Amino acid sequence: MDPTTLAAFLAVDLLLVFTPGADWAYAISAGLRERSVVPAVAGLISGHVAYALAAVAGLAVLVAGSTPLLTALTVAGAGYLVWLGCGVLRQPAAVTASEEAAGSSRMRVMLRGAGVSGLNPKALLLFFSLFPQFIDTAAGWPVAAQTGLFGAVHVTVCAAVYLTVGLLARTLLGTRPAAARTVTRISGAMMIAIGGFLLVERLAG
Repeated sequence: MDPTTLAAFLAVDLLLVFTPGADWAYAISAGLRERSVVPAVAGLISGHVAYALAAVAGLAVLVAGSTPLLTALTVAGAGYLVWLGCGVLRQPAAVTASEEAAGSSRMRVMLRGAGVSGLNPKALLLFFSLFPQFIDTAAGWPVAAQTGLFGAVHVTVCAAVYLTVGLLARTLLGTRPAAARTVTRISGAMMIAIGGFLLVERLAG
């Protein structure tokens, strides 16, 4: 594959991943809960990995081309984000390690992260709309191999960015309870706003 094409894809992908959204909000929220950053990011990444595998298999095109299926996915994802955001607003303060262990296991944190990214139709559309722009059918690589490479790059970028966001939230805000509560409330509000926007956008369209 042409290194220039790969570099161009990386630049565009970085721009998209660095744009705050539901994944950022969840990473920040998780960062304010002791010991929950890694499983939260692992959950977020698992959703992107699932979409990457679907893109390689060609399923992304089928889903994005099916209005009822995409609408159902959007409604489910939006509802989940609103529910999760409401939960964050109900408990905005950072919790201690013992409280985290009692209230939410690592597996539960990871599954929530998988739900945030896996039920986000924007992630699916990213694979559907962005990847084809960089696929070269005349190249020596099969389309599936090129899609797989782009997917691997995207997943790696997501892992690095979300882990950094979560760790920075914990490091910078962990000793500042008032600031942590404010940022957590903002994260919860972002989840609700994004969920509401997705619902309005899909149902109005």
